[in-house]
Amino acid sequence: MATPILEIAVFSIEAALVALNAGANRVEFCENPTEGGTTPSYGSLATLSMLTDQPVFPIIRPRGGDFLYSQHEYESMKLDVLMVKKLNYPGLVLGILKADGTIDIERTKSLVDLASPMEVTFHRAFDRCKDPLNAIEDIISAGCKRILTSGQVPHAADSLPMIKKLIQKANNRIIIMPGSGVRSNNIKETMVVTGASEMHSSARKMFPSQMHYFNEMMLEELLTTGVDAAEIKKMLEQINQKFH
Repeated sequence: MATPILEIAVFSIEAALVALNAGANRVEFCENPTEGGTTPSYGSLATLSMLTDQPVFPIIRPRGGDFLYSQHEYESMKLDVLMVKKLNYPGLVLGILKADGTIDIERTKSLVDLASPMEVTFHRAFDRCKDPLNAIEDIISAGCKRILTSGQVPHAADSLPMIKKLIQKANNRIIIMPGSGVRSNNIKETMVVTGASEMHSSARKMFPSQMHYFNEMMLEELLTTGVDAAEIKKMLEQINQKFH
């Protein structure tokens, strides 16, 4: 059995570096956490690419909300894929649905082909699809390497039987990676019950501003979304216990 992989979703350059330094095997690089993650800016992508050669998969998502994209949004996704490819990232993350809840195979395959030889992960748009077992076949046919899923409910720990069924259905043709709500207190059980070989977590932690001056009239608390390095290390300990 291969050594388990822990992927951490991050929302800034600093968080990416903290996660990798804490031992994360890979990071999913996003911006805008309140939107569930959108494509990082060119400046962020170019800067991070110069700061690490460890595995980083940027998300290609032009906006928050649903995963039904207009032609203009789709064209912007193609340009973002080419940008990430030019910066020599090893992989990226995306997901496109049709209005009826099925996978948009044609557009997904087109982006996968455009991204090649980068790996493509189909993200939790999968959890909004109508028929997950059939959707696996569609995503495989589009050429994706893995699927990130919480088992079609908000938190993966609440859908372990479904995730196990998805992994069995995949039958080693595509990686099924549980994510959402995964922490050190449930990661080992999730792996044991489902048989997953890769896990995904945000290990999210909010940090206060380092500003010394605040305009109290603004009535705001300026927090930054980061990652909890200690939590990442605890998760790695748990999955390593399972592995050994």
